[in-house]
Amino acid sequence: MKKDRLLKLNLQHFSEKNYKASTGVDEFYYAVLNESSDTGIINGSIERIKFAQTITVELPQEAVRAYGDNKTAEIAVSNGNVTVTGAFHKLPVEDRQTLLGLETVEGLGSYGEGDNPPYVACVFAKTHEDGSKEWVGLTKGMFMRPTINAQTKEDTTAFQNQEISGEFMERKVDGFTKEKSVVFGYDADGETTNRDALFNKVFGVAYPDTTTTTTTTSA
Repeated sequence: MKKDRLLKLNLQHFSEKNYKASTGVDEFYYAVLNESSDTGIINGSIERIKFAQTITVELPQEAVRAYGDNKTAEIAVSNGNVTVTGAFHKLPVEDRQTLLGLETVEGLGSYGEGDNPPYVACVFAKTHEDGSKEWVGLTKGMFMRPTINAQTKEDTTAFQNQEISGEFMERKVDGFTKEKSVVFGYDADGETTNRDALFNKVFGVAYPDTTTTTTTTSA
């Protein structure tokens, strides 16, 4: 009887849902995909862009109805394009050159007709006040050239952030039966199990405890 009661308590513990809302965003990583591999393993190393402010992932769906006998006969779901928009305190030149496939000559970057952005994968974390994190992985996509904005300085200092947008598609991800565009997982405070698994699924390598990062510098 005591054993059955303990089992019931354990099941209640594991079935408890988490209702903590995210309050921040952190740890935006990306890597260029190796297109010669069927699973899209990365070329080079994972890069981090620090000081992310907002990351928006849009996953549109539309219900399509078929009619007959003056009523709905069937409903099917049509999935739209996955789009991503990120705002950063600053998007370093080095990252723009990599993400957008820009030609660089003698230290000068450029935009032109021949720009060919590479396929990349991305991961970022939605943070919670209790220290937990929800990790979101974007499996395969490319970013588009951002708008160039500048504003006069006034009496009070106003920081001007930078945005970049991209579109993502589905890709084979190890362990899943169907191709995926987004993979996500949750870790409680102090835990890294799902983070580590997600990095291996999306990038094919382990989470970078120490990684090459780009820092914001004055333009």
